[in-house]
Amino acid sequence: MQHYIVSTIKSNNLKNYFMRYFGNNIKTLVNNLVVSYTDQGPDDAPVLIFIHGFPLNKSMWNKQVEELKKNYRVIVYDIRGHGDSDAGTEDFSIRLFENDLIMLMDKLKINKASLCGLSMGGYIALNALVYNPERFDSLVLSDTSCLADTPEAKTKRVNAINSILEKGVSNYADESVKNLFAPESLSTKEAEIVSVKEMICNTKEVSICCSLLALSARKETCHKLSGIEVPVLILVGEEDKITPPEVSQMMFENIKNSTLHIIQHAAHLSNMENPEEYNNQLQRFFNTVYKKTTKVLTGNDNSIMSQLSSKLNILLSF
Repeated sequence: MQHYIVSTIKSNNLKNYFMRYFGNNIKTLVNNLVVSYTDQGPDDAPVLIFIHGFPLNKSMWNKQVEELKKNYRVIVYDIRGHGDSDAGTEDFSIRLFENDLIMLMDKLKINKASLCGLSMGGYIALNALVYNPERFDSLVLSDTSCLADTPEAKTKRVNAINSILEKGVSNYADESVKNLFAPESLSTKEAEIVSVKEMICNTKEVSICCSLLALSARKETCHKLSGIEVPVLILVGEEDKITPPEVSQMMFENIKNSTLHIIQHAAHLSNMENPEEYNNQLQRFFNTVYKKTTKVLTGNDNSIMSQLSSKLNILLSF
């Protein structure tokens, strides 16, 4: 269900009004591209934007949205070619994905936010911060890396493309979960595994192949880490084989205002495998980042009718 409220923005000492839609699976047009996003939480709260991994979609963040929307405005969206977002006609690249993010923020009138990106989402988030530092309050890098692909990794991606073209996406999904989840999770996280397989299978074959090419062509950003000025939280599953803890340790050592936490009983999809520990770390981090602006909201404060009534009263007073 989608709802909307009238929000105010102060610009050059004037108040302008725009319609904020909030709910699940909202569609909007960004640079002639249909983008699907979910927008939950109080209208005047700090904004958190979550960027999903490859080749998944925004639903991988469901448990984070439910937990954090009490005190924050939480936005999750489908990267182009994933979930319900259009692919467009441009060649996929991390810089293109980063530009999509900035344009989505502009469309939603979000001047500043905190980012949380996992895996491919982390590549996008790190690039967005490096090239647009004035737009972000903080950064969470989850199960990701600043390194470019090695020749061996590039070869694996090419082999994956060939396998998809020959055997189809379903077979690729079956093989992928073996690396995405910890061995323990493979026997205890049945619902999560089914969900991830569905996300992969619902992603178009061409989008998966184009994303694999974009990942293999991405540039390293490790030399940019020392210039990061905002608080950074680095999260990684203790059994992550794709972006192992030692890579996170390296990033932690090169980002001066950073914290590293290893998520137990998890591999590459640490937010889905151990959401309790993951969410606790997010809560602690964002509460520190926004300690001067956050408040504990009651159910009434966060209700749709309360928000709508408040904003309409403001509008009617002019």
